Amino acid sequence: MPPRAYPTARQKRVGIELRKLRERAGMSGSQLAAFLGGERAQVSHLESGRYGVSAERVRRIAAHCSATDQHLVDALASMAEERGKGWWEEYRGILSPGFLDLAELQHHALYMRAIEMLYIPGLFQTEAYARELITSGISDLPKSEINARVEHRMRCRDMFSRPNPPKFEAFIHEAALRMRYGPVEIVRAQLEFLSEVSLWPSVTVRVIPFEARMTASVHSMLYAGAAIPQLDTVHVDSAFDAGFLDAEAQLAKYRALLDSVAGISLGTDESTKFIQRIAQEM
Repeated sequence: MPPRAYPTARQKRVGIELRKLRERAGMSGSQLAAFLGGERAQVSHLESGRYGVSAERVRRIAAHCSATDQHLVDALASMAEERGKGWWEEYRGILSPGFLDLAELQHHALYMRAIEMLYIPGLFQTEAYARELITSGISDLPKSEINARVEHRMRCRDMFSRPNPPKFEAFIHEAALRMRYGPVEIVRAQLEFLSEVSLWPSVTVRVIPFEARMTASVHSMLYAGAAIPQLDTVHVDSAFDAGFLDAEAQLAKYRALLDSVAGISLGTDESTKFIQRIAQEM
């Protein structure tokens, strides 16, 4: 079987974690290849996510590397067994891989915490608001891609219709609530929908008011919690770049950032009333 041309971020993550196990054991790629009965290139492809790996092979590699964290091994084996293609694969070749990787990350997350400084979180955007954001970008996109991006964003929200949806805690800056990316009726409808979302059982919405004492380090991000903390992931997005972070020090930094933002945000009830008041003022 030829290597995958474009492994997903989740497939890459399995490979990265296997590489970490090998490196902690002080083992070279060639030594692991010899154990697996293959060549060094095979291990390179496996650790880059370009080769799939079975749960059984994950456990063999972990045992050979003397891995003692059984929770981590079990979680990696479970990830390796994910053979089904998610709904987001329908957009492969239509949207850039980053959109698909984010949808996959959100789909598998047990919980999420997000900070949004300038926009309403994508999962809670109305179709009209999302379309205004997408069409107001720097470059002119073909109508077909605009429609695909909007449709993809709306479908991401389907996770909240599952029997056990993920918990989602959103910290939204007042600036994001007052920004007018389109006609006032679209922004007002968006705020009204957001106030409804804040009442969903698995969703918590908290507002960071202008009067809150901010630090320069606060920026938009998404923290996705996995089955075990070592497999958590941070998604950082901006107008010009996006990426996934998973190093232990990075995860700790963003957990601390979220906790600090929680300390300056309004409570849930106060936040809902705050959002409704801004909508009425428009």
